[in-house]
Amino acid sequence: MSLEFRVSGRIGKPVAEVFDAVVNPNKLSAYFTTIGGASAPLVAGTKVVWWGKVPVKVDEVEKDNRIVLRWDATDADGKPAYKTRIEMNFEPLDDGGTFVTIAEAGWHEDAVGLKKSYLNCEGWSQMLACMKAYVEYGINLRDGYYRSEMKGEPANEDNI
Repeated sequence: MSLEFRVSGRIGKPVAEVFDAVVNPNKLSAYFTTIGGASAPLVAGTKVVWWGKVPVKVDEVEKDNRIVLRWDATDADGKPAYKTRIEMNFEPLDDGGTFVTIAEAGWHEDAVGLKKSYLNCEGWSQMLACMKAYVEYGINLRDGYYRSEMKGEPANEDNI
């Protein structure tokens, strides 16, 4: 069994605007990495930090088309043990909107990997909803969304 998932949704704005909402750290910090922010733009071959503490390796960036990232997955002891791969695709639609698909894969095929994959699936689904609200309407849905964020702490598996 391969532990992976794919979430997707339509954002009612042109692909360039939607893509920029992910690669631009100021915009990403306004709706997703709201506590601690995003340290830098997503540029292939670089490492950025999200939420002030999560290192994200940027493998590929194809403008207005695709972003490939890797970040730490943790083992049963909570220590970074390996990386999962995130791929974001941006498809321009005939109506002027953008269809965004986010896929993540690479967890170890055990109970810990399964739990972590479910948590990340929740997180990426929530990111898409927040992106839609922010890009289309300028609303930050993430503010106060998780219990942790009501306390000013980034969300993680122990405090959501």
